[in-house]
Amino acid sequence: MENSPVDFQRRRLLRYGCIGLGAALSHNLLVLSASKAAMSNLTSIGPLQAPDMNGVRLPKGYTSRIVAYSGQNLFGYIWHAAPDGGATFATDEDGWIYVSNSEMKNNAGGVGALRFDHKGELIDTYPILKNTNLNCAGGSTPWQTWLSCEETERGRVWECDPFGKKPAQVRKALGCFKHEAVAVDTKNKRLYLTEDEPDGCLYRYTPNLLNAAGHPDLEDGFLEVAEILGDQQKTIRWHRLPDPDAATIVTRKQVKQSSHFNGGEGIWYHQGIIYFTTKGDDKVWAYDTHHNHLDIIYDAARYTSPILTGVDNIITNTAGELLVAEDNGDMQIVILSDGTIKPLLQLVGHDRSEIAGLAFSPDGSRLYFSSPRGKTGRHENGIIFEIIAK
Repeated sequence: MENSPVDFQRRRLLRYGCIGLGAALSHNLLVLSASKAAMSNLTSIGPLQAPDMNGVRLPKGYTSRIVAYSGQNLFGYIWHAAPDGGATFATDEDGWIYVSNSEMKNNAGGVGALRFDHKGELIDTYPILKNTNLNCAGGSTPWQTWLSCEETERGRVWECDPFGKKPAQVRKALGCFKHEAVAVDTKNKRLYLTEDEPDGCLYRYTPNLLNAAGHPDLEDGFLEVAEILGDQQKTIRWHRLPDPDAATIVTRKQVKQSSHFNGGEGIWYHQGIIYFTTKGDDKVWAYDTHHNHLDIIYDAARYTSPILTGVDNIITNTAGELLVAEDNGDMQIVILSDGTIKPLLQLVGHDRSEIAGLAFSPDGSRLYFSSPRGKTGRHENGIIFEIIAK
């Protein structure tokens, strides 16, 4: 007898460590406050309640607030339109910074930053990248920088300083293509990148050198593209790209053996696993960097009425529970963990937008996300939300 979709997905979630708290709890989590612990055990949440004053449906015990909206004057900085991918960074004062891409074209894109104090109050805003194009998603680095990805045919990756002290730098070694997102493998010192094309590829960057701090040199390295071998437990073969700069041939067509993924979106690294999503076929993938295996841990096609569709941004909390944002679908952020597939929240009235920019505060107590086009479906009406347990 064929296994049910739930059994199928649960086996894969267990295999790749998406098992809720259990052994994934770190020592630091054991001393978290009740509020912070609530963000680290999300599979135990109850059903979503009626929309709150901000149009967010949340489980009992959670609240939302709007921290910024496009066009708002915040400390002299006009908050940007189309807020998309984002991440947080700890400050020396026990506060944090949330950075947010601006997915605007015609050199109107870039990245803005919201700085919070230790109480979570907004105390400053400023730009950290200007005059770029369609800055969609990206990824944070262990060395406290933000890699902002341009989602254009000849898009680049820009390394930005969240603190606004150093100028942003283009990282040409990371290739020239329709970049979506990037994740850093902290153990093997490699970067993995997704490509938002119907025939996009999965890429891997390996540095030739590590700097004095032991971090990968993003100026000196090589880019590879993935080839899938096998049908079930898939093995990956990596092929070096002959021309990452795509001077004559686009990167996804340079290696004939390369495998294609239907609309690569969010990507995230956690405990040896690279998780990424493909929006064209509503799948969540897991690549085991140690065993060189690739598997599908969620496939909406296996469900008659799937809870999760329109897969996009993806992150984990400290416990390893996956959170996947929807572009279309039901405008939800959905939890995947230990066979559990359930919504954390739903955004009501934003059907012409999407959910993006998922990021926990460094202490794990708050979750940030954006609606790039708000309720109107227009870029100038984007909103940044914050969720916190009471």
